[in-house]
Amino acid sequence: MEQTESFLNENGFDKQRFRKKAISVSLPIIAQNILSATISSTDVLMLERVGQNTMTAVSLASNVTNMLFMFVFGMGAAVTMLCAQYYGKKDYNAIAVVEGIALRISTIISLLFSIAAIGFPNVLMKIFTNDAAIAGEGAAYLRIVGFSYVFWGISEVYLAALKSVERVKICTVLNLIAFVFNIIFNAIFIFGLFGAPKMGAAGVALGTLLARSAEFICCMIVSVRSRDVKLRLSYYFLRNDTLFRDFVRLALPAILNDVIWGLAYVLYSAILGHLDSDAVAAYSVVNVVKNFGTVFCYGLGSATGIVLGNLLGEERFEEAERGASQFVFLTVIAGLVGGIFTLLCTPLAIRMSVRLTSQAISYLKIMLIISSYYIMGTAINTTMITGVFRAGGDSRFGMICDFIDMWIYSLPLAVLNAFVLKLPVMWVFFFLCTDEFVKWPWVFANYRSKKWLKNITRSY
Repeated sequence: MEQTESFLNENGFDKQRFRKKAISVSLPIIAQNILSATISSTDVLMLERVGQNTMTAVSLASNVTNMLFMFVFGMGAAVTMLCAQYYGKKDYNAIAVVEGIALRISTIISLLFSIAAIGFPNVLMKIFTNDAAIAGEGAAYLRIVGFSYVFWGISEVYLAALKSVERVKICTVLNLIAFVFNIIFNAIFIFGLFGAPKMGAAGVALGTLLARSAEFICCMIVSVRSRDVKLRLSYYFLRNDTLFRDFVRLALPAILNDVIWGLAYVLYSAILGHLDSDAVAAYSVVNVVKNFGTVFCYGLGSATGIVLGNLLGEERFEEAERGASQFVFLTVIAGLVGGIFTLLCTPLAIRMSVRLTSQAISYLKIMLIISSYYIMGTAINTTMITGVFRAGGDSRFGMICDFIDMWIYSLPLAVLNAFVLKLPVMWVFFFLCTDEFVKWPWVFANYRSKKWLKNITRSY
């Protein structure tokens, strides 16, 4: 079996060579994250030109999409976790079976989200706001964007399988295509260009639907041209009891981890939405800046799972351990850069938010300062939990850690501060942003335990 490149030589572990490898895998993923952040930012900028209520409505309605994203992201993480190690063994049959398992589950869940968004949008919007006008615009958005969910769920599983075998450049190209379509269609249907109807919030949804459909079609084209990692209907019917048990054992905690994390963030937004619509509008802009500030962090986190997973699948444990420390080192640098970037973007974010109220602008300034340090906590935890630990199949730790941190600490504290103590909105936001740092003692302890240094593949 052909082995991937070695990072050990007569002088020990070659840090510089490993860092080059880490960066070469990270860069295409970082490019994808930049594209994703750019799509989000252009949506916000376009909607800000329409009006604050429209921007707030899409921001709140997007929480439904974000919940699905967390499930799909968890499913993709599970695919990467197993497929990266089987790629280390060059077992493409196992990769196909794992992909098929993920496709079955992802399609079912995406379909359920579609039914909820299309059939019951008003009920969903009542979770996030009491404002009838904002809820109405958000419901119009959900009725259309819900049709994109199944395309998205299938595409993300396939892209995760491609990433696990280091085909990250192809994934970047596919994301670029989706990005171009999204920007063009959003502009056309938000503002009514070229004779199209001026649809506002619903225009964002239609642009997203068309972009996701284009991405799905491109995935099918890539599959036809690919020699090994395919997207086939027959994969839905592949059966292997051993791999299914492994997938459930390893994937379920990863999926629950991301759902727990994502749902908590939805509730964070809901709490702010019930306190002050200006805070939600400001938070929409903050998320745009924060998305750009964390692109390197999330890119490194994804690359960590791929590179370390490949090494662990070949049972190169010393290289995986040394490599993990290098990823943590690079992540600290990325977190510092992201925090500084967020602070430097404050004047630009304020100038671009011309239609926000003076109160929303005041919130925006404070939120950006808080977010600048929050990025460091996010960066380290992402690389550790979703990268290092999951590379070796340790997905339970993240699930338990995030459940305790967010559902026993952060959310009860937010409810107490917001609705019992009735603290000012920015104090509520500040305490919400302490959750990542509360995890650190347990995260570093688990890292030092080396329980994640495992080969999770098997003969079957």
